[in-house]
Amino acid sequence: MTGPAAEGLLRELAPQVLGAVIRRFGDFAASEDAVQEALIAAAGQWPREGIPDNPRGWLIQVAVRRMTDHLRAESARRRRESLVAIPEDQQLAPAPDEPPERDDTLILLFMCCHPALTRASAIALTLRAVGGLTTAEIANAFLVPEATMAQRISRAKQRIKASGLPFRLPTPEERAERLGAVLHVLYLIFNEGYASSIGPALQRADLASEAIRLTRAVHRLLPRDGEVAGLLALLLLTDARREARTGPDGELIPLAEQDRNLWDRGAIAEGIGLVSGALSNGSIGSYQLQAAIAALHDEAARSEDTDWPQILALYGLLARMADNPMVALNQAIAAAMVHGPATGLDLLKRLEGDERLAGHYRLDAVRAHLLERAGDRDAAIVHYRAAAGKTTSIPERDYLLAQAARLAAPGA
Repeated sequence: MTGPAAEGLLRELAPQVLGAVIRRFGDFAASEDAVQEALIAAAGQWPREGIPDNPRGWLIQVAVRRMTDHLRAESARRRRESLVAIPEDQQLAPAPDEPPERDDTLILLFMCCHPALTRASAIALTLRAVGGLTTAEIANAFLVPEATMAQRISRAKQRIKASGLPFRLPTPEERAERLGAVLHVLYLIFNEGYASSIGPALQRADLASEAIRLTRAVHRLLPRDGEVAGLLALLLLTDARREARTGPDGELIPLAEQDRNLWDRGAIAEGIGLVSGALSNGSIGSYQLQAAIAALHDEAARSEDTDWPQILALYGLLARMADNPMVALNQAIAAAMVHGPATGLDLLKRLEGDERLAGHYRLDAVRAHLLERAGDRDAAIVHYRAAAGKTTSIPERDYLLAQAARLAAPGA
């Protein structure tokens, strides 16, 4: 196994191996460094020698060896006779009712969302340790500079280390305290997989699939939680369109132009069932509303059959729930589809002073789309090009430049 398949396996195993090493040594930052070294060793050795029979065990063994070397070096430097590690008789073992060791990833997920961390730091750390995102990708998701995000992640690791947090699934009380951060990080991991913010590929199916797998695990843990069900529904309903989102050369195909025969009807049915059950069982949260919007898109046989008035109403509810500029952007699009592009453009004006969107390509991209619909081609070209210059996704950039070129072509 080589290439993307091996990379996918390493990505899947990385958080499991990290969990096992933390369980043994108790040092988050040093354990992550050791696991990274093991992954580098595997990336160099496995293509030549083949995947070992127990790849997870191989990675753990190499990471433990690296960790032991590190501790010995520290011990020698500090002139100590014993290793700076958790003694064998104090090492944490899973409780009898915890999932098998494969679910170390789930334990790590809740561990990274410890209340000692701020919500933003917890999510950033989890994206790094569990999602495998680079610091640059995480910075993109948070709309902050990469250096700022690197400092935030480093501080979060130190707080986890200082807290002495045991490596185990949280109690029901601890789960309730951390669940919001856990769901948010799963949402962000999926988003980075479904629409990669950096690089040549529009999608990273391994990330999106891992987010869905972890959300299923949380759903099994909390089957009656409406927002957990809502998030799982949202991910399934969105991921169902994956095969139709790119063309033969990996180019972006927008929702209105996708071949809906390629959509995964099984995932759509499962997602609709989940969100329908969640919405009928009490309080409504933002993930349930987003899933309901995704369901309306997926249920439309053709783009022109989309129930935009209902989608606009749902975005109105979402906007009242939380101050989220991306919700406001999508609300502007829905308003334009219902009331015309001028209404959408008026809504965009309210976002011009929002610092969270300053320099973000999507504001220009949406404005360009609405200006084109309003018949102002010259202004649309300007904003398509501006959006292309701001995005770090090559497929997004190519799509936006293609739209500008199409409008600028003679006779267009």
